[in-house]
Amino acid sequence: MNDNISESRGTFNSMDASGENIIVAPDTGANKLNVTNWLEGIPGTENLCDVVEVRFKNTRKGYYATVNKLPLSKGDVVAVEASPGHDIGVVSLVGPLVRLQMKKNGVNEPEAALKKIYRKAKPVDFEKWYQAVALEHDTMLRARQLAASLNLSMKISDVEYQGDKTKAIFYYISDDRVDFRELIKLYADAFKVRIEMKQIGARQEAGRVGSIGSCGRALCCASWMSNFVSVSTSAARYQDISLNPQKLAGQCGKLKCCLNYELKSYVDAQKEYPSTSVVLETEAGPAYHRKTDVFRRLMWYSYRKDAEATDLIPLDVDTVKEIIAMNKKGIKAPELISSLVDENEELGYLNAAGEDSISRFEEKRKKKKKKKRGPEASAGDRSARPAGQNGPSQNAGGAPSDGRRGGPQPQRGDSRPNGNRSRHKGPRPGGPNGQGGQNRPNNPNGQNRQRNAGGQNGQNGQNRPAGTPPSQSQQA
Repeated sequence: MNDNISESRGTFNSMDASGENIIVAPDTGANKLNVTNWLEGIPGTENLCDVVEVRFKNTRKGYYATVNKLPLSKGDVVAVEASPGHDIGVVSLVGPLVRLQMKKNGVNEPEAALKKIYRKAKPVDFEKWYQAVALEHDTMLRARQLAASLNLSMKISDVEYQGDKTKAIFYYISDDRVDFRELIKLYADAFKVRIEMKQIGARQEAGRVGSIGSCGRALCCASWMSNFVSVSTSAARYQDISLNPQKLAGQCGKLKCCLNYELKSYVDAQKEYPSTSVVLETEAGPAYHRKTDVFRRLMWYSYRKDAEATDLIPLDVDTVKEIIAMNKKGIKAPELISSLVDENEELGYLNAAGEDSISRFEEKRKKKKKKKRGPEASAGDRSARPAGQNGPSQNAGGAPSDGRRGGPQPQRGDSRPNGNRSRHKGPRPGGPNGQGGQNRPNNPNGQNRQRNAGGQNGQNGQNRPAGTPPSQSQQA
């Protein structure tokens, strides 16, 4: 599909289930002057109104009556009545909200006087529509050249062709009244269609073209605003906004429409405020008003009358009223003192959620040194360990003790010194000389040493005295 259709009409080309090429108009909310149907999906609200809203190029919309109870939904491309011929548009709203939109936009015509919807668009209608939309850009450029040739003080801002390509609407901007009778004749000869001229303002042009405002959002005149109210510089004065033309002007070159949004709130809040032209008489000298914070109820004064004063003193509204009452009695007020509390307090970072520093991921973690494990490392640790510290103590017989009550506790495993490796009953497979087959003889230095604490045969109460050889303790 032509890009001009997708940009100005909000539609694109697609394929249905049978493979036929159709037009799709999705409800993305990005179309100009889009309306959200908050009653959609509620049973019984679809057929409450026989009038639907149809949108055309950019911000142009119309209200049409359905014929023969034609079932329509939002996004359907329809052929509607026009003069002469017919036009192609997209249904933008159905249901009872259409009546509210008609009332909002000032459309008071009865249903019988409204133009009708003929049918849903057919492939033949789409083909003519494509051809008409493809001519719009070139027609606009040619129309500007013809208007410049007649030295007319006007600007052709947009051109819109009717769906059946029998009529073209030329939107123009002009500060003065323009006699374009000769221009219409040139247009009719050049474009071979019926000509209609419509004058619009700078705000309407910005809405039709569309752009992004200084707030970062889409222009109000392109997204939702249809009625334009005059804006004056007094709206900026009431809100204490700097009268800088570059900041107050919108994309259209006029004052921003949003200056009127909060104007009533500022006017109502300032009704009880003292006049800003009153000079406060104090012992330190006269104080002149500089600015006002309406919603904080603060008024700033300075002892200097020039515009470059920097020694601003904030005062509460009630304090200003008291000083004015004192001045009316002929009494000068004392030197002004700021009404702000903790004016120089600095707000730091508060770690309320228990988060660590934001630079914690940038810090490199220190690698931990791995300790060596093995017989060599354990033997080295024992040799370097001082006696009586961090290790098992040695009893009188030289065997290690884990501090338990009783005699020595031999270590398990192959590294157990001076003792039987295990109490294995029966012959071992293998041959003599340490190769198995014979039981290993008991240790002569500690014959039949018991594992349990106490004397022989596991009986308690016969502990070996310290310093007594094993043989003597056994003889005893």
